[in-house]
Amino acid sequence: MGDQTIPLIDIEPFLKGDASDKAAVAEKLDSACREIGFLVIEGHGVSPQMIADMHAVSHEFFALPYWEKMAHQMPPDRYRGYTPLGSETLALSLDEESPPDLKESYSCGPYGVGYDEYHFGEAGARFFAPNIWPERPVTMQGVWEAYYAEMERLAADLMRIFATALNLPEHWFQNKIDKQIANFSAIHYPGQDDAPKAGQLRGGAHTDYGSLTIVQTDTDVGGLEVLRRDGGWSPVPWIEGTFAVNLGDLMSEWTNDVWVSTMHRVANPPRAKAHISKTSLLFFHQPNYAAEIECIPTCCRAERPARYDSITSGDHVTMKVMKHRQQMLENGAE
Repeated sequence: MGDQTIPLIDIEPFLKGDASDKAAVAEKLDSACREIGFLVIEGHGVSPQMIADMHAVSHEFFALPYWEKMAHQMPPDRYRGYTPLGSETLALSLDEESPPDLKESYSCGPYGVGYDEYHFGEAGARFFAPNIWPERPVTMQGVWEAYYAEMERLAADLMRIFATALNLPEHWFQNKIDKQIANFSAIHYPGQDDAPKAGQLRGGAHTDYGSLTIVQTDTDVGGLEVLRRDGGWSPVPWIEGTFAVNLGDLMSEWTNDVWVSTMHRVANPPRAKAHISKTSLLFFHQPNYAAEIECIPTCCRAERPARYDSITSGDHVTMKVMKHRQQMLENGAE
């Protein structure tokens, strides 16, 4: 079917309203998650100034000389730091061969956590590895940490709406995300002076890995596109001050495929606007690494038994990340 639409949902009534307000928002979200796995949200409570500051400091970093950015290159042992242009291929996560994606990025993870066995023992240390911060811009660490904390808050709010939409107690997910292992990345898609290679995109077709992804981007030129059921691609609506939210594979499996994780990509700009760059801020929410991901009770019944074996959140994301980092190893970028 080709008429799938990505809705704009105001979540403020859920965050500030009564039970009927919450039910109305949850119903809209449930429909989007069943049909296409994407939605656009407003009423999220994130200040416009914080969004503007994040874009500004990220633009400042990506404008630095290549050699200076490479001093903070992502090491093999953690998903932190700088990833240079052309060293990742997202389609590899689905075992699809394609040219490297036309993007560079900087990534960080949780910070300020307790120094204890859960976070820094053998099982947890790789998920809570120290972040890598450049000397310039001098404000980058502070701005990024504030934004990360706000995305953590927003993701927890969304998971409360998810629980309500799935006919669970509102705080059902809380003890599964209170030590979450989300990665955050700012991704810069430079202007394209030369035409891309055949099959080469800003971001190759892929599905995300975790529970949900929260996306904020600064332009609709060369934007996010979603694969429809009829095989065509539809752009995700770009509305200033909003966030796009999509489900990841983990949430699809958790809900026994009642909700869907949909293939998406980042398109190249049209050649007439190929000089326009794009920066996206992506918060890849992931439950606690030890959280057991098994069929949510309200998503299975006799005629729809559980389709997936139990797996921990940490094992699931590790499997996915290692596939798309394969390209970095093959290129010798590390």
